[in-house]
Amino acid sequence: MSGTIEEFNRLVDAEEYFIFFQLPYDQKFVNVNRLHILKKFSQYMNEIDDQFPDLGAEEKLTQYCLALQKAYQVFQESTPHEQKLFKVFNDKPKNVVTLTEITSD
Repeated sequence: MSGTIEEFNRLVDAEEYFIFFQLPYDQKFVNVNRLHILKKFSQYMNEIDDQFPDLGAEEKLTQYCLALQKAYQVFQESTPHEQKLFKVFNDKPKNVVTLTEITSD
């Protein structure tokens, strides 16, 4: 990996992260799961920063690279709905009665 932490901090798009870390990715898969991958990647980066605050820039980038691979893999093995990363997946629908709420009298 030849990039710097400063270069990394300027990245925005999912594809830019994969290119920066020289990781292979399926464009169609990223198109469908982009927000979920980036959200999970962000969670993993926060965990790395919290657990290892004294990491040097190079080691931090190595850990971030592994985190991106892990985030990508998560959505190859499960669905966004299963991961429930976004509020919409956790909110109960309004004005909906589920079958389990129906009782017969």
